[in-house]
Amino acid sequence: MEKENWFNKSAEETVKKLNTNNTLGLTAEEVEKRKQKYGLNELEKGKKTPLIVKFLEQFKDFIIVLIIAAVVSSIVGHINGEGITDSIIIMVVVIVNAIIGVVQEDKAEKSLEALKKLSSYSAKVIRNGKITVVPSKELVPGDVVVLETGDYVPADMRITEAVNLRAQETSLTGESVPVDKYVTTISSEDVGIGDRTNMVFSSSLITYGRGQGIVVETGMNTEVGKIAGIL
Repeated sequence: MEKENWFNKSAEETVKKLNTNNTLGLTAEEVEKRKQKYGLNELEKGKKTPLIVKFLEQFKDFIIVLIIAAVVSSIVGHINGEGITDSIIIMVVVIVNAIIGVVQEDKAEKSLEALKKLSSYSAKVIRNGKITVVPSKELVPGDVVVLETGDYVPADMRITEAVNLRAQETSLTGESVPVDKYVTTISSEDVGIGDRTNMVFSSSLITYGRGQGIVVETGMNTEVGKIAGIL
């Protein structure tokens, strides 16, 4: 599915574009077809790298040059009777740099795991005209999701109904105050995530009101998925 500015589309246009029904939702058959096309609504799992491998990977590129410089400095210092102080300093810097690199990489992996947990919840979805609860990973573009106070948003959605709806989007925007959400179409194309008031995003929390939305992006195509990709 090509990238769309869903906030620029009306609720009716979104329904038509995704070939869904705002009242009946998708059929079971259509859901299965879309799972095959789009995959599961979950963040991709990176391969776990052993700690020792992470450490050794830090000794690349210019780090190797520093190690060679330390060895050369040690040899020259020994020949000239000046000791190996410079070599020791260089090696200490190299080792400290490697440790810092491993720590940063480990933090990135933990952040990714936290994002995965935030995006793994159940969702109330309308299918075949009935509301049913399914794991969030089972959602596909075009699914119609019911949102209520206390729900975590399971995917990026274009809002089609909103009654005093507010969402906490701190994990994406850093804004601590919940954002009011509306159905109204946004005309401007240059709009940041925090100002897309007719959208709700995966991992955000519904803090007040109720509403309904159509899933427009899932998995790694969601805004939180983009962050996971960077991590």
